[in-house]
Amino acid sequence: MSKRAYNFNAGPAALPLEVLERAQAEFVDFRETGMSIMEMSHRGAVYESVHNEAQERLLSLLGNPSGYKVLFIQGGATTQFAMIPLNFLSEGKVGSYVMTGSWADKAFKEAKIAGGAHVAATSEDKKFLAIPDLGSIKPADNAAYLHITSNETIEGTQYSEFPDTGSLPLIADMSSDILSRAFDVNKFGLIYAGAQKNLGPSGVTVVIAKEELIAESPSNIPTILRYSTHYKNNSLYNTPPSYSIYMVNQVLKWIEEQGGLAGVEAKNRDKAGLLYNTIDGSGGFYRGVAEQGSRSIMNVTFRMESEELEKKFIKASEQEGFVGLKGHRSVGGLRASIYNAVPYESIKALTDFMSHFQKTNG
Repeated sequence: MSKRAYNFNAGPAALPLEVLERAQAEFVDFRETGMSIMEMSHRGAVYESVHNEAQERLLSLLGNPSGYKVLFIQGGATTQFAMIPLNFLSEGKVGSYVMTGSWADKAFKEAKIAGGAHVAATSEDKKFLAIPDLGSIKPADNAAYLHITSNETIEGTQYSEFPDTGSLPLIADMSSDILSRAFDVNKFGLIYAGAQKNLGPSGVTVVIAKEELIAESPSNIPTILRYSTHYKNNSLYNTPPSYSIYMVNQVLKWIEEQGGLAGVEAKNRDKAGLLYNTIDGSGGFYRGVAEQGSRSIMNVTFRMESEELEKKFIKASEQEGFVGLKGHRSVGGLRASIYNAVPYESIKALTDFMSHFQKTNG
């Protein structure tokens, strides 16, 4: 195999090499069935064992919280933006949203269409480059839930701790930082995450929810959009994205091998620390975008003195095998997405390149 790229794509993103190699080894003949897992019935015992194993493994990594169910749903986080208000906004209720950037805004807009949305807090005055103080978050009196986006991939911000909402369900879009660090799942009523950043390939969205929240859904919304449909059918109401779920299970095994969430978090903080130290120690040649206390350990955003220099940086980096360092088209700049599967060696190679680029262009 030729040398693998230094993959800093924001999503779909890097997968662990060990996972890819294991999947390759059993791609054609899965467990001596004479079939790929992509070819077999989702109603068969072989596939269902993988399906159930992935659910159990995920809850195990989260400490086996009591009363929670894992769902596998298609449509990405974007479908969840609509499913949440459709399922939880009864007459006279609104969804309260903490506005932290591009993805929080998308979720908020879907709730406005589906029933009603309220801004519980916002960092718009800081151009979404910081997470609002937890004390500033004020859900509406008639809120059905409080929604947060735990990590904003475009702006490069992340919650360092989560709000305590008491009896009000806390719902989180964790698409870009799920399983990157240890956290108390019991604070949340529902968590959702598109798999394609930290959990596996695109095609499946993982939902972790309190069973009491999803056991019954309104009968006036389409059957496939009811959480209760997926809950009562063990996410097998319709044909699931079976290969994506198989890959999620493989990634979860890999996380176990890294020492679980504590082990993964330690490695992620080392990686982020190395990169942020390079940015901060550049004397202003590189400039971090997000405010210090809100910096993401998953998506490191930074700028240079001019767009022309940034374009030169991107071109030079691509020639050296670096992929995905261009910032999101809506904000420009530079971004390194350093999800769980991105090895420390890739960050070290990037920081070495950054130091060399500064010496030759500073």
